[in-house]
Amino acid sequence: MTKIGLISDTHHFLDEAVFKHFEKCDEIWHAGDLGSAEIADKLKAFKPLKAVYGNIDGYDIRSIYPEKLTWLCEEIKVYMVHIGGYPPKYNPATKKEIISIKPQLFISGHSHILKVMFDAQLQCLHMNPGAAGNQGWHKIRTLIRFSIDGKDIKDCEVIELGKRG
Repeated sequence: MTKIGLISDTHHFLDEAVFKHFEKCDEIWHAGDLGSAEIADKLKAFKPLKAVYGNIDGYDIRSIYPEKLTWLCEEIKVYMVHIGGYPPKYNPATKKEIISIKPQLFISGHSHILKVMFDAQLQCLHMNPGAAGNQGWHKIRTLIRFSIDGKDIKDCEVIELGKRG
């Protein structure tokens, strides 16, 4: 079983509470808009980090992390991109890639809207952890914690970090 801490849209701000909430996680996945390499460095010093760059990220992030990432976590194919939309309102390029890649889990950020929803048509679970940073229009900063056990995605928890500062 792999325990995942999912975060997005930190926008140059990393709440120290993230480390407490992700303490029992095996990996951290960041769905873009880290804001700085310093944020990435702090996360990867704590746990193994998979990340994609977002629209606000500069060369320091883009030179290390890709725009899109596809990998296998246990028996689950994961596809992560910062700007991708959600079921059924994917952006056109993302929908084509989901159809081609056929992931069981699609992760995006960008909207600052926390979503966990299943796309029955594409047989794919979508997760957006909302925004963990202080910049944006969201009111509450959020994370997601979940587990992948073989072919099962389970134990999904939404974590509220508090109001945007």
